[in-house]
Amino acid sequence: MNQNSQNLKALRPPGYNMWVAVFVLFVIVVSGLFYYATQKIEYVWRWNRMPLYFVYEDTTEIPSEIEGEVVSLKPDGDETIVIVGGNDQPASYRVPTEGLYVVDGEIISIGDILGFHTQWKAGLLLIGLWLTLQLSVMATIFGVIIGVASGLARISSNPALKWTSIVYVEIIRGSPLMVQILIWYFVLGTVINDLLVTYGLGQLSAFWYGVASLACFAGAYVSEIVRAGIQSIHRGQTEAARSLGMSYGQSMLHIILPQALRRILPPLAGQFISLIKDSSLLGIIAIRELTKAAREAVSASLQPFEIYLVVAVLYLVLTFTLSMFVQHLERRSATK
Repeated sequence: MNQNSQNLKALRPPGYNMWVAVFVLFVIVVSGLFYYATQKIEYVWRWNRMPLYFVYEDTTEIPSEIEGEVVSLKPDGDETIVIVGGNDQPASYRVPTEGLYVVDGEIISIGDILGFHTQWKAGLLLIGLWLTLQLSVMATIFGVIIGVASGLARISSNPALKWTSIVYVEIIRGSPLMVQILIWYFVLGTVINDLLVTYGLGQLSAFWYGVASLACFAGAYVSEIVRAGIQSIHRGQTEAARSLGMSYGQSMLHIILPQALRRILPPLAGQFISLIKDSSLLGIIAIRELTKAAREAVSASLQPFEIYLVVAVLYLVLTFTLSMFVQHLERRSATK
């Protein structure tokens, strides 16, 4: 271990420690300027309220649905069974004992509160973060499938496959993502849902059209990344595999794609990081992803600075985690 540390130190360029100090000083200066700016604006910071947007304890009151008298209170573990008798059939309610409001023999009117119960619920930002993760993961999976298929079609000698891939890539890359989302939801979504209803299959939610729009958008870029990665492998590799009796599919699967994968991992990571951030546009079709959830929280609390800063950190955590994972895959593939 000490030998490795000495080797690393020996490989450091001259002035390494000085430049480390410059970086630390830069971070301190930027942090200080940001803090100074926050103190100069006329704004009341309420960071203590931020945990409520991740998880909070919700109180639900239990009202009586009939008019009458509390005729019985029967303990049952942590709950109490409240029986309200009136002119109609008696009604029974289960109320947490610690949240019980009424006593035996009390006269009850319709709508009177018998008690309450509490439960922990996910806040807006946690709901938005979870939905963003779901959207990103599913769009990434489908985007890879579409991109690999389109990339292979792009280098195919079959003109139908090749020209279809070219048209798909050029249309998707040549139009804004927001327009594609609107087309998927309002045009294709309307047609697809009408057909599904006609055959009694129900309807697809906005979530799936959001996934489809992101997957198709990412697939066009992945297609070009895959094409470039495959074409970067020397043609002699394919010729050598074919000379050994491998079919085109076998040579592609066992020889070309494993080598191409090592080269395309960095641009793929960049594309999927962009995909996570692009998911913020899905709020326009009423999908409560992280950015839309943040807008709702700001509207309810009038705390734009705290909420948007936290949202920025959450996106950074997601993208940084993906970046570290891809770097891990690169290191593993390099050692094989």
